[in-house]
This record gives sequence, structure tokens and C-alpha cells, in this order.
Amino acid sequence: MRDVTEANLTEAVLAKLAGATNPRLQQVLTSLLRHLHACVREVGLTEAEWFAGIQFLTAVGQKCDAKRQEFILLSDTLGVSMLVDALNHRAPTGATESTVLGPFYVPSAPELPNGTNLAVGLPGEPTLFSGRVLTVEGKPIPGAQIDTWQADAEGFYDVQRPNLNGMRLRGKFRTEAQGRFWFWTVKPTAYPIPTDGPVGQLLLNMGRHPYRPAHIHTIVSAPSFEPVTTHVFVEGDRYLDSDAVFGVKDSLVVDFVRHEPGIAPDGTKLDWPYFTVQYDFGLQAAR
Repeated sequence: MRDVTEANLTEAVLAKLAGATNPRLQQVLTSLLRHLHACVREVGLTEAEWFAGIQFLTAVGQKCDAKRQEFILLSDTLGVSMLVDALNHRAPTGATESTVLGPFYVPSAPELPNGTNLAVGLPGEPTLFSGRVLTVEGKPIPGAQIDTWQADAEGFYDVQRPNLNGMRLRGKFRTEAQGRFWFWTVKPTAYPIPTDGPVGQLLLNMGRHPYRPAHIHTIVSAPSFEPVTTHVFVEGDRYLDSDAVFGVKDSLVVDFVRHEPGIAPDGTKLDWPYFTVQYDFGLQAAR
């Protein structure tokens, strides 16, 4: 088309997709381009605003590295991650609901024996996390894997601490014959998502706070079952109703119970107060 105008530009661009060899790519790009062009028209985007958008996306890319994914953070804070999650993980009764992965997952965490303390040498309130992995019918799944990670008592993940050697508050555990697992950690705390990058600045410009309610991440998996990526949230946290990434679901909010010094349920003797949290994960059979 040689006479491109405001009126026919969108159709001219869409026509260029006619030769796409991947039907799904053609479908997604057609929808994306229609909505993108419609947005530009609706708001009357200026050239300065267009360039500011280019600079923002460039800055998002520049903030990404091996330990930080700013684009995932952007997707999370705009609710896109949770919408994709909701569309792709409709959990049947008995299956644990999923939520966002987050930008600080590290797949190479070590596999550890049940009862391991992930928080050795770290400040915080000792917490015994225990539970079971079950089928949607309530039967135990032996040999299931619980891949867990969390922020420390000051709200930082290990990958956010440049002077820290090795991993902290990360590990993988296997369920025993009755589907049980347990490990020690520290009680999580609410924390802000990183605000030192373009996504944090965008949040502030939107008049939003950057905080996530206290939680522990898990990916639970087992052969012949659908894995689930989820959190366990602390009941009573002030940010449960305003999570910066829209990740809270009622079924994932759990009481962290405080205990006085003494013998913990796993036989560990503690000379200071501690917490226990119990959660059973449900997995649906692979489709």
C-alpha cells in the first residue's frame, strides 16, 4: 500500500501478517496490533509520549540480568502474570490454586533431607513448615518434590544480597511414604518489590505502594501429576488485600501459630519462641 493514512494504517499492517507460517503467532499478533493501534488512537498519543514508552521498555531490558527479570516484574505488577496464570491453571476441587512465579526463582536449589534448617545463621523467627502432598481425592503422593524459596526477615532474597556466598532460604524436599514433608525456615515478612528500576518508578507514578504480603514460595511436582507454582501467605498480613502483584488467593492464606520455647512437633528443642505452619498441597493428575 503506497497511500497510507491514519484511517487505513492498521489494516495495512495487519495485511502483512497474511504470510505468517505460524497460525498462533498470526492470531496473537493480529489481536495485539489491533489493540495497540486502538490505544494509540484512543489516547491521542504524542510523539514525546511514544518516545518515553520506548525509553521505558529499553530501561526494563537493561535492568534484567541473570539474577533479576524486570520484564516478569512488569508483567506481575500490571496483573498480566496472574491473568495468564488464571487462564492456564483452573484448579479442580482438591487441587491447590496457583499464583505467580515471581522474578527471583532459582532452579538449581539443592535437594535436602526433611527437617533441614534453611535459615542457619540468619536472623528471624524460627518456623517449622510441614504438610503433605495429596491427590485431589486426598491420597498421599510419596516422592513428590517441594521446591521452596523465600525472602529473609528483612525482606530480601539471597540473590538481592551481592556479598552473600551461596544460596539461602532455598531448597528442594521429597515427601515420605505418607506424603509428608517438613523443614525449618524463618517466618516471612512483607517486603517491597524492587523500586530501584523502571517498574518500581512506574508503580510510584501510578500512586501504588510496592509491597507484597509475607509469603513462602513453592513449586510442588510429582510424576504423572500437574505441577503447581504457588505461595503460602501469612494470615493477618496488612498487605493481603493490596498485593502489588495481585497474587493472593484465600485458599493460600494460612495461620502461622506462635509457640513458647520447648519441644517442636519434629522433636527439635528450642530455647526461644517459634512458629509452626501446616499446609497440604493437592495435585491433579496430568492431562
